[in-house]
Amino acid sequence: MMGIGFPELMIILVIIMIIFGAGKLPEIGSAFGNSIRNFKKSMKDAEQENEELPEGETAEAAITEGEPVEGDSAEETPPAENPVASTTETEQK
Repeated sequence: MMGIGFPELMIILVIIMIIFGAGKLPEIGSAFGNSIRNFKKSMKDAEQENEELPEGETAEAAITEGEPVEGDSAEETPPAENPVASTTETEQK
């Protein structure tokens, strides 16, 4: 039915060359290749991260259960100050 064949691809290529110019095509191809490479790398990293989790546990479950994420610790975050207590103490003096 509406398949894209060789003639259609040639028309698309000619339109792209008119819009971007022949000089920009290598840059566009390079950027497209880099984006695909980065996407594949991030997918592989995500799969390896899921393999490191205990069986039956997903990354989302680990986050919702409150397990610390790498680089996070309770000691790094200072306790929140209570602004209400500080205003009442100054009003009493």
